[in-house]
Amino acid sequence: MEWQSPTLGRAEVNELRRRASLRHSLMEREAVLGWILVIPALALLLLFIAYPFVYGIWLSLTDSQGGNLGRFVGLINFIGLWKDSIFRQTVVNSFTYTIITLIFKIAIGMVMALLLNRSAVVRNVLRAALLLPWIVPTVLGALAWFMLFDSTFSPLSWTMIRLGLVKENVAFLGNPHLAMGCLILVNVWRGVPFFGISLLAALQAVPADLYEAATVDGASSWQQFRNITVPMVEPVLVVVVLLSMIWTFSDFQLIYVLTQGGPADSTHVFATLAYQVGLGAAQMGVGAAISVTMFPVLAIFAALLLWWLRRQEI
Repeated sequence: MEWQSPTLGRAEVNELRRRASLRHSLMEREAVLGWILVIPALALLLLFIAYPFVYGIWLSLTDSQGGNLGRFVGLINFIGLWKDSIFRQTVVNSFTYTIITLIFKIAIGMVMALLLNRSAVVRNVLRAALLLPWIVPTVLGALAWFMLFDSTFSPLSWTMIRLGLVKENVAFLGNPHLAMGCLILVNVWRGVPFFGISLLAALQAVPADLYEAATVDGASSWQQFRNITVPMVEPVLVVVVLLSMIWTFSDFQLIYVLTQGGPADSTHVFATLAYQVGLGAAQMGVGAAISVTMFPVLAIFAALLLWWLRRQEI
């Protein structure tokens, strides 16, 4: 015997069932539509990210050269890399380049953000000027610096000679000790705007009442910075730092334009060494192994970034 509601008639019950069935049908159609909309993006991810990544791992396990696929050799390429002095120097260069530039970008970016946040005079002009290094394409900016560092026509060398600091032109990019310093300088010049603008946006979200209350309580400028400014901008600062670490550690364009890893392979980082070995020397397997070696570090940075973002959402 079919159940009937004591308060609803048969017609009302049937209408409710019809609506429930229609709602279920619409949900199924929405699910199908959702998959249809996702499939193109998923196909692009598989084609341009997943497939090259998996293929790169496979290449790193082979002795491929040029257009020849080669044979499977296991971890031979990775073992050979750790025995190579150039690769070991590249590892040191990559971390040195990333850490030192990051320290300067944080310090200079914070100072610029604090100054722009307080100064009301030509504030918009200063903000626009701050963005210029970030807006200019990396290659164009690197070419401009390349001319500044030129061993023959460098205006920096000309100025230093006129001031009596040196007696002849300085080979900024030809000296192994100076070349890395030049790369760090250019990377800091390019990366500071990202830090400055991001921190400036965070500073403008800090309530002015906090500073007024701290001033009334007799807190010094340093105490206000340490106890108010830093905690309030910390979420933005962490995200900016992690993003900058990922971009800097995998940097290629700037270094390739300025030094191409020279002089004498002294300024190579993972990306430039992989390019030189994989494409320049046609050692595709070894070049892929260098790139794969860089992946765990980038994966750690990305995992930290995702963990922090999810922590902020809780």
